[in-house]
Amino acid sequence: LPQARALLAVLERKAGRLVVNGWPTGVEVCDAMVHGGPFPATSDARSTSVGTAAILRFLRPVCYQDFPDALLPTALQHDNPLQLRRLLDGQRE
Repeated sequence: LPQARALLAVLERKAGRLVVNGWPTGVEVCDAMVHGGPFPATSDARSTSVGTAAILRFLRPVCYQDFPDALLPTALQHDNPLQLRRLLDGQRE
């Protein structure tokens, strides 16, 4: 039990659910799993709390207006140094 207590202190910081001698809910994390929808189903319909899209809850849109390349994140620089597939002025690059 002392070793479990030490491990628990680490796991509590890394996981949202800890289970002892049982099974989790059985909800699969997959692309098709989505919770959400218009109010009152969710307070923010842009994302979901489950499935692979759940990570999007932690994103925050940021607009960089009239920034020079030197100040833009690499993924947004005009010459596309990361060779990302993206739209620029509505056209695929």
